[in-house]
Order: sequence, then C-alpha cells, then structure tokens
Amino acid sequence: MGESQSGVSGVSGVSGVSGVSNRRLLLPYALPYLAYVGVAAIPGDWLGREANYGLRIALTGAALAWSWRRTMPLRGPSSPGGSVALGAAVGLVGCALWIAMLQSLVGSGGEPWDEGAYWLRVVASTGLVPVFEELLMRGYVLLFLVQWDQARLARARDPLGVALNSSIHALPAGAATPLAVAFSSAVFTAGHALVEWPAAFAYGLLMAALWVSRRDLLSCVTAHAVTNLTLAVYVRSSGAWAIW
Repeated sequence: MGESQSGVSGVSGVSGVSGVSNRRLLLPYALPYLAYVGVAAIPGDWLGREANYGLRIALTGAALAWSWRRTMPLRGPSSPGGSVALGAAVGLVGCALWIAMLQSLVGSGGEPWDEGAYWLRVVASTGLVPVFEELLMRGYVLLFLVQWDQARLARARDPLGVALNSSIHALPAGAATPLAVAFSSAVFTAGHALVEWPAAFAYGLLMAALWVSRRDLLSCVTAHAVTNLTLAVYVRSSGAWAIW
C-alpha cells in the first residue's frame, strides 16, 4: 500500500468539519464503540443475553445517531454500487478466512444460543458493529496514524501532537501508510478475544486494503456486515458455536 501525501482535498463529502482537530473528533468516532463494549462488559449474571444485546442496540444506536453528522461519510469518490458489490465479495472471503483461522484453534461445538438472543446479536453484529467499527478503525484510527506517520517521517519534534492538532477529514479518501495499516490493524485486533487475534489481525489488513482500493468506508462496512451475517448463518447451520 502506497503512502498518500498530505495537501490534497479532504475526505469526500465532509462538510464544515474538515478543520475540526482530531482531539475533538475522537469522541464522535469512539462513543458508539465505547457504548457497545461498555454494555458488553456488564457481568452476565446482571443481565441475560437478550437484555444485554437489547441495551447494546439501544445505546449504540443513540450514540451513532448523535455522532453521524460529526464523522466522515461512508461514501467516497468510487461508485457506491461497485463498492457494495466488491465489499460483499470481500466479506464472503473474510468470513471464510475467519472460520478457517479460528476453527483450527477452538474446534467445533459450543453451547447454542437461544432464539431471541441469537437474533438480537445478528441485528447488532450486522447493522451496528460494521458501521461504528469501520468508522473508528479504518476511519479515525487509521487516518490518525497516517498523520502521525507523516509527521514522524518529516522529523517533527512532536509527531503525536501534530496528529492530535490535525484533522483526519483533511486527508484524501484511501489515505494510508504501511505503518498506519499495521498499527490500526493491531488496535482492531486488541478489541477481540485473545484466541481471535490472528484472525482479527488478518481481517484488519483485509479491510485496510479495501479502504485503499475503493477509497470509501462503504465497501468496508458492507464487507464487515456480510462477514458477520455469513458467520452467524454458518454457526447456526453447522453448530460451530465456539467460533461465535
């Protein structure tokens, strides 16, 4: 993946927020993620699975609604239809990759989920998770690291401070550097269970490649949603609940 240069037009579709610093942009990008993982961290004996996922959907949906106009658009300069089609195809590949890498570690079997909890998780994992994770990981984190990496290569005295005071919305769609891709994929990986780390890192690289090639988040969100939906169908039909 080639290194993008600064000084080009900002991310397509962002209006009135291109000058907002990354310090101020962190909350809109991170809040839906924090809402989701915050509810997920509630002990299981406090809430059942159904109540937990219902609360995740409600709070994360509200956080996404608040942050929507403060974050970059999912669409970019590429054809939306092409991005959806390619994203769906990559999502199927990503699901096969995830199953192959994870099932070799945890095997098959596992405790089946109740109907209500299963369908609430499907709604959350296909309708919410792909949106807020791609906005945060391939949107904010990756682009923030691009600006940090560019400042580092320019031998700035404080690369982190430069990145914090810059705006990711000023970067061109598809911006990336190899180091930013690797570090952002590692951040994405850290949000998963330890046994999922190899598969999650590979998946992070796959989504970064999609961002660079299509120059939009629509393709990444589509791929992520297709992966999660296909995985849900697979575990239900195969009984391999341990990988879910």
